Amino acid sequence: MAVVLKLSVQNIRSHDSFNINLSPNTTVITGKNGSGKTSLIESIYITLQGTSFKSGDIDILKTGCDWWRIESVFDDGIKRTVTYNPKQPSGRKKFVIDDKTMYRMSPRYKYPVVLFEPDDLRLLNGSPTRRRQFIDRFISQLDPEYQSALHKYERALKQRNNLLKNKSSTKNELFVWNIALSEYGSYLIEKRTLFIEQINNQINDEYKKIATTNDIVSIHYSHTSIGDIKQKLLTELESRIEHDKVLGFTSTGPHRHDVVFQFNNSPATSVASRGEVRSIILALKFLEVEIIERITDQKPIILMDDVFSELDESRQKALSDTINGHQIIITSTHVLSGSKKYQHVKLK
Repeated sequence: MAVVLKLSVQNIRSHDSFNINLSPNTTVITGKNGSGKTSLIESIYITLQGTSFKSGDIDILKTGCDWWRIESVFDDGIKRTVTYNPKQPSGRKKFVIDDKTMYRMSPRYKYPVVLFEPDDLRLLNGSPTRRRQFIDRFISQLDPEYQSALHKYERALKQRNNLLKNKSSTKNELFVWNIALSEYGSYLIEKRTLFIEQINNQINDEYKKIATTNDIVSIHYSHTSIGDIKQKLLTELESRIEHDKVLGFTSTGPHRHDVVFQFNNSPATSVASRGEVRSIILALKFLEVEIIERITDQKPIILMDDVFSELDESRQKALSDTINGHQIIITSTHVLSGSKKYQHVKLK
């Protein structure tokens, strides 16, 4: 189990320079809205996963500054440094991990993390994009090839959409991107279906532990295919070329799919109460922790950005009990109640 003991940031969003010592158990960072709490969570995420969960590298840079830097020290003494200077020839982040320099964090250096942020509480009622991002981020931690396929799919999608906006583009010009989208897209669909099935096999039991009811919860992928997914996707893309030219974008593929939640065999968004929805989301996060730990054989670090206080006392207890034994970093606008001991860091 890796533990981050120290974090230092420079020119990260609202922070000029900030150093923090972290507990191997639970650290609670408090401060007013806008004080930079989320920026610290974001910095820890970058040092563990290599990318931000919020935005691009340039957006993290404090206004008026030329570069940013994140440094973390782990319990085994290994130091990680991430720097970004858009004026450098590479124009990319630079990672120095255990005296090894790289410009993209290798999967072998990524450490599993479970992020719980306010948007997660609106996962069921939000847009399909939010649900796709959740499942994509989850799978990418477990399967480096998935993240690579996702990036290649997104690049091919952008190229196809650019051609669709050009009225003079031909079917032959589009064909090469249809092939690419069907190849990478079929991989995404297969992996999404597989992991969502794993979650579905366990989510009802997890929900019952939290809610102590006999309600039935299930999760499904919106587009399941039997047979040759790659060929079916290629056929769909080819058949919709004229339609997509009118629209100016690609109307079919995994970038249009959704993750569907059901509650007592009806759409959860239609019949589940606010409290029931939050219990479903908690069950989902618990499974994320359990599945990541089982597959990677590592305890993920838990990052909770201003969500603990939005849960009632029973759900706070369920969450605390489930993630006990992990390193947990929580941000909040106020000190948390209860007897659980934690290290407190207050921002001005």
